[in-house]
Amino acid sequence: MHTADCLLQVQDLDVTLVTDGVARPIVSQANLTLRRGEIAALVGESGSGKTLLTRSLVGLLPVACRVSAGLLRFRGADLLSLDAEAMRAVRGAGIGFVFQEPLSSLNPTVRIGTQLTESLRVHHSLADSECRARALEMLGRVRIADPDDCMRRYPHELSGGMRQRVMIASALVTRPELLIADEPTTALDALVQKDVLELMREAAHALGAAMLVVTHDLSVVAEVAETLHVMERGRIVEQGPAAGILAQPSHPYTQKLLAATPSRWPRRQSMTQPSQPERLEIDAISVSYAAAARCSKSANTEPALRDVSFALEAGELLAVVGQSGCGKTTLGRAIAGLQPLHSGEIRLAGRNLRDIEPAQRRIQYIFQDPWSALDPRMRIGDIIAEGLLFRRDFAAARRRQAVLDALEKVGLPAELERRRPHELSGGQRQRVNIARAIVVEPRFIVADEPVSALDLTVQKQVLELLCDLRDKLGFGCLLVSHDLTVVERLSDRTAVMQRGRLVEIGPTPQVFRQPQHAYTQQLLGAASQGSVHGAH
Repeated sequence: MHTADCLLQVQDLDVTLVTDGVARPIVSQANLTLRRGEIAALVGESGSGKTLLTRSLVGLLPVACRVSAGLLRFRGADLLSLDAEAMRAVRGAGIGFVFQEPLSSLNPTVRIGTQLTESLRVHHSLADSECRARALEMLGRVRIADPDDCMRRYPHELSGGMRQRVMIASALVTRPELLIADEPTTALDALVQKDVLELMREAAHALGAAMLVVTHDLSVVAEVAETLHVMERGRIVEQGPAAGILAQPSHPYTQKLLAATPSRWPRRQSMTQPSQPERLEIDAISVSYAAAARCSKSANTEPALRDVSFALEAGELLAVVGQSGCGKTTLGRAIAGLQPLHSGEIRLAGRNLRDIEPAQRRIQYIFQDPWSALDPRMRIGDIIAEGLLFRRDFAAARRRQAVLDALEKVGLPAELERRRPHELSGGQRQRVNIARAIVVEPRFIVADEPVSALDLTVQKQVLELLCDLRDKLGFGCLLVSHDLTVVERLSDRTAVMQRGRLVEIGPTPQVFRQPQHAYTQQLLGAASQGSVHGAH
């Protein structure tokens, strides 16, 4: 590569984690080069070291981690020799970073508009009016429907997908030369994922910028990447043109990742109904955030749910799909009793949910964001066991055994019981959330994007676990997902939502092969274009 074309050079990089005086290598002998305008992908399972490698480029390694060897050059400058002030000048203006977990990365006490314009004021010294104009323009480019309304909102008032788009806008608004995107489309539905990937690709080409996408989703690689770097246990084991590697991977680990893509999963057969069926009936429910919107002086008072009706049988897996902001998560929260209804009724085994004590409802919720769902002050074992505290038949010894069993079922080692959430990777934290849900043997589970933060091999493992437990215990599962390939392989029925309404529902094979509603056809079309097979 010609020196003038080289934007980023990572040479023989070692990153070490020091705990209790013992140094442990996390990244070993990593080599990676990006030229100006190049779009590259860094792929690997959770814990492979890909996030720590990229964080070392912007000086954001955790306190216990340090770069112990190697060379990092950006625009010819040695990044490791920069002091804190010089690194701040590079971070944001030269290198933009889209973080994996938007809720933990956005300040919950500051409005979106202030957070978007802050970096423009710091790095470019623009007037307030120009900062606001640029922020509005970027929100529009990442397909935020009402940028002006979004600017006035706080992070908790946005859906997971909208928060992720705000993070992307925040990174792009300073027009950096290198954009590092850590799982940039994790929380996005098929239509928005396609738009955002196209947007980032266009921005990189328009600005002459390079882009490094950190992901576990090979469909993202197929959609945007020119070159691919595969990491396993801290080492880059394969790299080269993305199309060539996806078509014919040479390393066994890359082959394993490709084999785990949902498009290669067999279709799971529907289970027979259990001997003692229970039914969850959703009868014409509506949810409105009008009061909250008035408090924030928002003009958006559109109901989040409008007269939604369907039934979820015991033992059934019903998937709910639709664009970000369509009401999927609101529906799940209403069923779990976490969101009050404006009208309508939810009945469990014929009884109104409001008349059943929360501890007796046996409905569990798996949250989308693994970080914000876990109390950072509690140990993992205590988090999982918390739901068993109301059970008088569970003494301390039995609770602990149930915790250990749940950890084993979700593929986590027993020693994690004593750790806290910040000591786990994103994928491990989500598995803890799933363990917390299954430990109480629920009758129904609402799973809100339960594997969006997990790598492909663990996605398959965890989703198969949920299905196996459903088959064994007979609980019904409402799966909220933007991954239509997963939905097609696993769900018995599929419900499609658009702007708070249920526009189509039916057996999954029927919905996917003969979609009746135009919106369903649009969703399926976008998903097929983004698949690994569709791109190559």
